[in-house]
Amino acid sequence: MELNLHRLWIFMQVVEHQGFSAAAQKLYMSQPSVSNQVRRLEQSLRVPLIDRSGTRARPTAEGEVLAAYGKRVFLLAEEAVAAVRQVSGLVTGRLLVGGSTTVGTYLLPALLARYQQRHPAIDCDVFVGNYEAVQERLSNGDIGIAVVAGTPLGDRLAVESVLDERLVLIAAPDHPLSGRTAVAPDDLAAAGPRFLLREPGSQTRALQERVLADWELAAAPRADIWGPEAVKRCVAAGMGLALISEHAVVDELRAGTLAVLPVTPAPHPRPISLIRRRDRLLSPAERAFLDVLRGVRHWPGESGDDPCRC
Repeated sequence: MELNLHRLWIFMQVVEHQGFSAAAQKLYMSQPSVSNQVRRLEQSLRVPLIDRSGTRARPTAEGEVLAAYGKRVFLLAEEAVAAVRQVSGLVTGRLLVGGSTTVGTYLLPALLARYQQRHPAIDCDVFVGNYEAVQERLSNGDIGIAVVAGTPLGDRLAVESVLDERLVLIAAPDHPLSGRTAVAPDDLAAAGPRFLLREPGSQTRALQERVLADWELAAAPRADIWGPEAVKRCVAAGMGLALISEHAVVDELRAGTLAVLPVTPAPHPRPISLIRRRDRLLSPAERAFLDVLRGVRHWPGESGDDPCRC
């Protein structure tokens, strides 16, 4: 039995894009050609790989097994290329970095801009999602390195803390507690607050819930809001209060569209962590990004020294 890697790659595209037409468009092939290549792969393995009965092409049980091994095959091929490039010192390539929502929105753009100044021949891509989405792509091998809020756990992950940040409690500027120099949890309870929390699966959500528990406000009314930008707009509109990264509200505080309530005790800082799979060989482009990231001293935009060592 012989496994044709070209046909395997075409099959993987059909699975990823859930259809022969979509895969054909991605591969710049005709739909009949894609279908024929997959059928020939099925014939060589003597099993059906794609369920064609529905509106979308889905892998059969045998197809799911092959797709899982296919990911490993092509990931190993990428690692082989990365190893050769490390030996040859190749300076061109592509960098894909993952970032949890807050980190990917407010930290990575400035770092990638600095990175491209140093390595203009390397193309940069970034995937931003909540922590669960980033971890899934990292585990699947779609992303080599990621920068996330918190300290993830996992035997397969190498985790390195690079920065700290803290959450602040934000309110609309006309909130009754706005303008105070100090706010106690009892003051919040008396005001009958409604807390706007990040979506489940976000590392920020987990920290928000711990802080509210520390303030004995875990039973306060709450709502789920997806993404920090939506959270800020909902708070500004007077829908409630929210704990959010201090770096996510810099512009709004300067513009006066949001206010910070200085609650005591303040939330503990949380680490910003670099994560990668222990068993994955990093490419030269990824290793160069680590050098930039490890040189960070402050979040971009903070007062003080330049955020990166040059």
